[in-house]
Parts: sequence; structure tokens; C-alpha cells
Amino acid sequence: MMKKTIAGSLLALVSVFLIYGCTGGVKTYPNTSFKGVVEDGSKETFLKVANATVWLIPATDVAAMGKTPIEVKKDSPNDEPLEDNLAANRGRYLNAKTNARGEFSFADVPGGKYFVYVEPATAKYLPGGDKSRKALGTDELGAAPMLIKISGNVPPNATYIGSTACIECHEDQKHFTKTAHRLGITVIGKQSKLQDFSRFPEFNKGLDKLMAGTKFWFHGYDKTRGFDKYQISTKAPADAASVSFTATFYKDKDGSLKFRAENAKDANDPARVYPVEMTYGGAVYKQRYLVRVGANLFPFVQFNQNGDESFADRGRKPWRDYHADWFFNEETKKLTNPPQAKSFDKECASCHYNAYTLTKTAAGDYKAGASNDRNGELDIDGDGKPNEINMGCETCHGPGSVHDKAKEIDMPATIVSPNKLAAERSSAICVQCHSRPQGNLKNDQPVNTANKMMLPGTSRNTYLKDYTTREDAGKNDYWADGLHSKSHHQQGTDFIKSSKHRNGNQLVACSDCHDTHDSKFPHQMKADTNKAESCTSCHKDSTDLKAHLADKAKCTVDAAKITCSDCHNTKTMQTGAGFGKGLTGKDGKNYWLNDITSHIYDVPRKDNKGVKGVAPGAAMPIPYTKPCGAACHDTKNL
Repeated sequence: MMKKTIAGSLLALVSVFLIYGCTGGVKTYPNTSFKGVVEDGSKETFLKVANATVWLIPATDVAAMGKTPIEVKKDSPNDEPLEDNLAANRGRYLNAKTNARGEFSFADVPGGKYFVYVEPATAKYLPGGDKSRKALGTDELGAAPMLIKISGNVPPNATYIGSTACIECHEDQKHFTKTAHRLGITVIGKQSKLQDFSRFPEFNKGLDKLMAGTKFWFHGYDKTRGFDKYQISTKAPADAASVSFTATFYKDKDGSLKFRAENAKDANDPARVYPVEMTYGGAVYKQRYLVRVGANLFPFVQFNQNGDESFADRGRKPWRDYHADWFFNEETKKLTNPPQAKSFDKECASCHYNAYTLTKTAAGDYKAGASNDRNGELDIDGDGKPNEINMGCETCHGPGSVHDKAKEIDMPATIVSPNKLAAERSSAICVQCHSRPQGNLKNDQPVNTANKMMLPGTSRNTYLKDYTTREDAGKNDYWADGLHSKSHHQQGTDFIKSSKHRNGNQLVACSDCHDTHDSKFPHQMKADTNKAESCTSCHKDSTDLKAHLADKAKCTVDAAKITCSDCHNTKTMQTGAGFGKGLTGKDGKNYWLNDITSHIYDVPRKDNKGVKGVAPGAAMPIPYTKPCGAACHDTKNL
């Protein structure tokens, strides 16, 4: 399980005493002895875990690792702070075995701070434990007996049963149906019982416009661009010769949505009619539309909720081309059908469908599968049973068939509990989709040779080895500094490069800030990011924002004008139209704000390689946008 190695010189031996400076003096930690119990489950339902090894991983070693350069690659020696440290230092770390009653004890532990990490004896359980995320001083360890809860693992014979079966027992988690994860794919005209749109009243703002009847002109073809090679307009452009084709969306007599494609270059080319079956997104910044072409689905046209026709950049207008070049051949000047190999099933669905599978038919089509669920969104495999084509409970907790049938006392050992995993394994569940690797299919889907996604609880290294062929995003997905993400769904890549999961105090996981089940705040945040408390509840040393600004940035601006996220969660990635017009510099050029926040948490400056000397429309927008400009920067000097 832990095969990676680190050169012995990488980390220094833990000091007998961990000493740190603080106002008012120096703290030293006493030697201690302590005992505890390892069990699974929660409340009254649990089993004692025998023969597990409890490890004490010195916080100083983890802190030292946090200062080493990191690369996103398989067999990295320092991207899993606990597992990598343990792999390199098993011979010298203190450890204790649990007996048949799950009990363990340590005697004469040298004073200091340690991460307490559990390594189960069998694959029945997963490593980590709920005490593995925070470094504990020996004074805390010796204060009282320790109770450690560890996560169960997915039994090899477990199969997917769908979220309805989960919610029937866990009714307190029904609000999961209100999250953007559950609303990613919707069937037009059919709301699933597993989908609640009440939090997003303008979810289908774009769809409503299409249903009312909308004609698009696709013009100004530019082969150098990515997925938006055409400009798209709801009015005929002045230069009629620049138009390649038109697409007219309309509501058919049976209530379905369709569009009619017509060749503007060749009147003799027969028009084509396509059914539009599903929406793709809509909760946050954009919505796309899944079009049926034979046995395949393809995304076509993007609606930007924050788009504005006054914006010069084509990607910032209300409507944006999305692979219209798949529907028109610029060489032959003829309408065409999209290539089978670019179908949504093959290129996109793995991160959306619960229990994703993929098969290639004799006809060359790619058919994705998903878990059966009587309340699922659509029967995609033709077996007469609806499928769950959105993230479900089992995406993060693992297939639940064995868990569903188990006796109550055995239930915890048959399902994955991410909150009982070490932070590095918990975050891997999110990172697999919120990054941009390539899997076995040589696209952005991280699937293995069986075209399946990893099971929750998988180590990050196993994920990179078995589910990716290119471990990280491509060069063009980063700004010029090669560090900050430029493309969307790369928050996980940023996070791995940050210091938040590699330090000697608290190992942070995605779920520490985001509530995957429910939240009243945007982006499923656990706290309001417009308030400092969203950060200072953990960062106690920064509660005085005015003093923090003066110390770190030599800034005297009124602390009430900005929040922690303005500086530390700068918006470097774009998925929709961005936000507003930003600020105008002395050259009259306008700078604007992207959509998605960086998860590196650093504070880049205007001399950053991705900003300095770069034209406004192409620059990483950090120092030139409203949060920075309104508070600190004089736009006349930009």
C-alpha cells in the first residue's frame, strides 16, 4: 500500500522537544504515555478493530516535507504527507498494535507534536482515522484515553444501488438533492425526484430562451481557437459572407426541444434537425445543451449567466460557441455530424455519472452506463430502468449493496466514510474530477483500463498510477507562470500545490471548507466567504485583519473593504463570462475578473509572469480587478 520512498536525507529526525515561538514565551512539550481504542462506526454501532498499527508521525517531519518542491506525478515522494513520511521512516517511527479489543498504548513518548495515523491489518478498513488530520502535542495525547474511528472499505463484491436507496435510510441527507453536483445533468421536461432546483431559481435561464425560439448565426471561424472557433450571434452579422451556418432552436409540437441546422455557404446542402435532450450545468456560471446524434450525445452551445453583449471578448457574451465545428466542415463547406469519438459519453460523463461504465459498440458508438435507480434521470442503457446520470451518494462513499444488506453492527465496515480518512485520501475523491489529467481514454476523464473511475478511499498515488496516463493538466491550462490554473475544474491541482495539505499543524481536506451534502452558501461553502470568519475560525493568528494586512502586505486600507478571499482566493480560472468589466487602466484598457478561484491561496503580485507585460484580455487578472483595485491599487499606475 505504501511503496513510495523518500531519500533519507529529505527529512530531519524529529526533535525530542518541539519548540515554537509565540507571544509571551516558548512552549515545550513533556514526555508522555497514553492509551486508546480503535473502532469503526459512530454512536452506539461499532466494532473494535484488532491488529491495527497506530503510528506517531512527527509533525516536524510533515512540516519539513511541506517546504519541499512538489510535482504532480505518480510516485511523488512528498504529495501524501502522512503516507509518504511513513513509507520513508517506518523503521524509526513509534508505533503500537491494537489487541483483540482494539486497545493500544504508548509508553514514554518523547515530547513534541505528532499526527496519529492508523494502518489497518486488512483491506476491510482504510488507513488514516479521524485523529490523523491535526497534530497533537504530547500534553494533549496524555490528557485522556484516545478514541480513534476509522473508515470501512468497499467489499470486493459490492455493487451500486443508487442514491434513492441511500436516502431512504439517511433521510437527514436528502438535502444532497439541492446541490450543484446533483443537478449537473438534467433531462429537459423531466425533473428527477433526486433533483431539487429550489436553490437556483434561474437555473434554466438559458434553456428558457431556447424553448421560446432562438436563431444563432455561426460566423468568423478561427481555427486557432479551442472549442469556440466561431463567433455566435442572435442577429445576422453585417458580413454575411462570414457566416458558415445557422442553428434555429424551437419547441416542437410534442414539447421537446430541437434545432435546425442550415448551411449558409451552400443552399443545396440539406438542413439537419437534431433533438436536444439534456442540459449540462446551469447552477453556477454556464449551461450547455446535449444534442442527440444517432446513438451519441454531444454538447452544443453555451449560455453564460453573467454574459453581456457589450463585452468584446467572444467568450464573455451571453452565448458562446461550443464545438460547433463538429457540426460544420470548413473544408467541404458542408453540414456534418460530430465524430463518434467526441461523444459526451466518452469525453465527459465519467465525472458526472454515478457508477460510470463505458462500452464501445460494433457500430463505433460509445455507450456510457450508470447505476440503476428508480428515481434516476434517464434510462441510458435501454434496460427499462432509469439511470443515475449525476453524482450520487456512492460516488464518494462507494457501492452500497453490501452495506444496505448488512446487520447494523457490520454496516460501518462496508462503506467508505471520507471524514475518517486521512486528509490526503479524502481529498483524492474530489481531486480526481477537480483536476485535468488524462486517463486510459487519452482525454480529461481519469479512468483506468476498464474505463472505470477510482473507488473512494483509494490513495492518491494509486489513483495517479492506475487511472491517469498524464497526471496533470497540460501546459496551456496554466498561466504563463506555470503555476496558477487557467482552465476550469483544476481546483484540486492547485490544492495539491498549496501548503494546506502539507504542514505541521492541520492537514486540510476539501471537505473542511466545502459541505458536499448541503450548504446555504455559494459553491457549497461551509461559511460565508464574504466574511473573515470563514478563514479566521481556523487561522486564529489572523483574526485582526487590519494588523494582518499591515504585517503581510504593508497595506493600510480599511479592512472592512476586503475579505481574506479577495487576496488568497483570487479568481484565475474562467468557465463562463467572468464578472463585470473590472477596472480600467491609464491606457484605457479594461481588466476583468474570472469566475473560479485559485486554490493555491498565495497572493500573486502584478509583476507575476502571467500578468506583467500581458495584454488585459489575456492577462491573469489578479492585480487589476476590483477586489485589489478597490482596496489597494491605483488604476492610474497599472
